[in-house]
Amino acid sequence: MPSFDIVSEVEMNEVRNAVENANRELETRFDFRGANASFELNGEKVKLNADSEFQLQQMADIFQAKMVQRKLDVRCMELADVVHTGKRYSQEATFKQGIDAPSAKKLIKQIKDSKIKVQAAIQGEQLRITGKKRDDLQQVMALLRGTDQEQPLQFDNFRE
Repeated sequence: MPSFDIVSEVEMNEVRNAVENANRELETRFDFRGANASFELNGEKVKLNADSEFQLQQMADIFQAKMVQRKLDVRCMELADVVHTGKRYSQEATFKQGIDAPSAKKLIKQIKDSKIKVQAAIQGEQLRITGKKRDDLQQVMALLRGTDQEQPLQFDNFRE
């Protein structure tokens, strides 16, 4: 039986490249001259450090632009609240990896409501879709691409 997996993953290599590009842009921008501002990648989190809250907002915009240039979906990033300690402001950006249970249930409901003859099963942080016909699986892919989702989805392991 043909099947495929629906996953939501972020390529951390591309995130690292976006962080490096954003740091380079900070060095060349006139409004950040002499400012103590930087992007730091720690595991799967990016920490934004700046002298003011306004600079943090600008840095978030710069980082999102660099993510788009690296073909990363901005919906996978979540910005935490601004933390103010002494004279420094910081903010953490985390990335959604995997599909959580409530989102998976919404996707399954969406697929079942479409009346396409496939079965969907939650497997950890991904969904496995199986069906008798390859065309049905392609219809599911088209359906999910055509609707707005909370996070970016990728389709893996398409098997005959």
